Amino acid sequence: MSRFLTLNIGASRAVLAEYALKGKSTLTLTAYGEADLSAAGEAVGSLEATLTPSLHRIMREKGIKPAPLVVSLNGQSVFPRFAKFPAVAPEKLEELVRYEVEQNVPFPIDEIVCDHQFTGTTPEGEKAAMIVAAKLDQVRAVTDAVASAGLSPQIVDVSPMAIYNAFRWSNPGATGCSVILDIGSRTTSLILVEAEKIYTRSIPTAGNTITKDIAQTFGCSLEEAEQLKLERGYVSLGGVTEDEDEITDRVSKVIRTVLTRLHAEISRSINFYRSQQGGNAPSRLFLTGGTVRLPQLDDFFRETLQVEVSYLNPFSHIALGPKINRNALANDAFTLAESAGLALRMTDAAAMHINLMPPELIEHARAVKRIPFLVVGALGFLAALGVGIYTEKAKGESARAQVENVQRINGRLKQLDTKLKAAQRGVLEEQERCDEFQHLLLSRSVVLRCVNAVRESLIPGMWITAWEPIKVKTGETESDGLRVTIRGWRDTMGAAEAMVKKDGGRKITAAEMVQGSLKGRGLFVPDSVKIVAQRDVKDCLFEFAISMVYAPPPSILADGKAEGAGKKKKGAR
Repeated sequence: MSRFLTLNIGASRAVLAEYALKGKSTLTLTAYGEADLSAAGEAVGSLEATLTPSLHRIMREKGIKPAPLVVSLNGQSVFPRFAKFPAVAPEKLEELVRYEVEQNVPFPIDEIVCDHQFTGTTPEGEKAAMIVAAKLDQVRAVTDAVASAGLSPQIVDVSPMAIYNAFRWSNPGATGCSVILDIGSRTTSLILVEAEKIYTRSIPTAGNTITKDIAQTFGCSLEEAEQLKLERGYVSLGGVTEDEDEITDRVSKVIRTVLTRLHAEISRSINFYRSQQGGNAPSRLFLTGGTVRLPQLDDFFRETLQVEVSYLNPFSHIALGPKINRNALANDAFTLAESAGLALRMTDAAAMHINLMPPELIEHARAVKRIPFLVVGALGFLAALGVGIYTEKAKGESARAQVENVQRINGRLKQLDTKLKAAQRGVLEEQERCDEFQHLLLSRSVVLRCVNAVRESLIPGMWITAWEPIKVKTGETESDGLRVTIRGWRDTMGAAEAMVKKDGGRKITAAEMVQGSLKGRGLFVPDSVKIVAQRDVKDCLFEFAISMVYAPPPSILADGKAEGAGKKKKGAR
């Protein structure tokens, strides 16, 4: 049984997974982990400085060791094109593909890396092909980043093709035209699949668009808007029905407005596909990506597109290892379809085989594969030479010359071995430096985010008077925590309390408002956020203290189920 890794890098999140392969197509998911790249991306410029420490952290936390890697490029950074060519000789067909790339990719041919695959023959007798290209410097940025983490990429795939492979694998009997929507944070990947045809498009309307529109509607920060989306967001189904909660009702209508724009782009793409490629109208829609967790999203597309809607399940034919948390996977499966598609590239079950490896890495891989054959050849030659010397003493001079030649080859091999060991030592030293850098980076980021979280939780007219690191003992373990003392003007706090609805007949105090906000920030263990002291300082001032325990690195994925994504009850629309 062999072992390998997959890595898909999104706009704000990276997912590293480990798979075991038995035979040619029996896959088992043994471990996986995610890293949020958005916070680090604001502090550090390059992908290598952002991604490498994140990969180190995932590998340490999940016990993942280096292995052959399949990595994918984001759909925004590639140029996919479905093309048809006349049935000509193979060498002429390759020339036509190159001409197609030169005419349609907006960069010089020596600044890109491209690959293609012929997918079949059209009813008109033409050769159908999927062509994918990307800028060489963007591909190298990814391969350099994973190499700095001690990983060796074997295949550079692209996100839409990985999802296409996952769809083909999990839905082998699909007929007619199918639509796959991968709704991420910054873009939505649209994939149309029909027989040998495949059409893809990247639409810049996705989860972050919803967050920005909520922030604009409520006049709040992006962080607060994201929290509103996660806690109160669902897709309004239109009509005159309103939610009993005014804020929830406004959030749901903002989400529907954004999705209406997305629906218009999807309809435009389907019409283009039908008119330009002679495709049929789609009969079903599959949803995947982090944003599809929004309740009633499937109902929205079922209503607007008038097709059958379901969620893409990438693990219907992939086994799960003993370390996999089944409950967590039911929620994370929304963001793991691309990982499953990448894993299929190491089997004989993948339908699409696109590889955008930089030329120098391809040549390096070939050279590494040749080294063992050179060593075995040299050893075999020495054995044969020994027999020749023993049986034919008369050829001693010739044999000595041959031995010297073998020794020269062996010397060169030893030099290669010395360089390889030096490179390995360099990698270990670089890993140690990266670990130190990651520790400093994360320490800085945590402190800044905690200060910002407390500041944003305060009601106008409040201020912080004390900030004390503390140790909180739970059972036999001791955790790092924080005690914050806050003061505020009585009149402004009373005004804020008057604007908030009562909780079961009891008014919510200003201190409890701050406590509730901190619980929902994701930076502290919710049950540990407690009001530990309250007192009147003067008639016009009130003081209280809150203690809390730092949470482990948070997951921004909302709790939910893989099927149905937690639909809103009819009475609460």
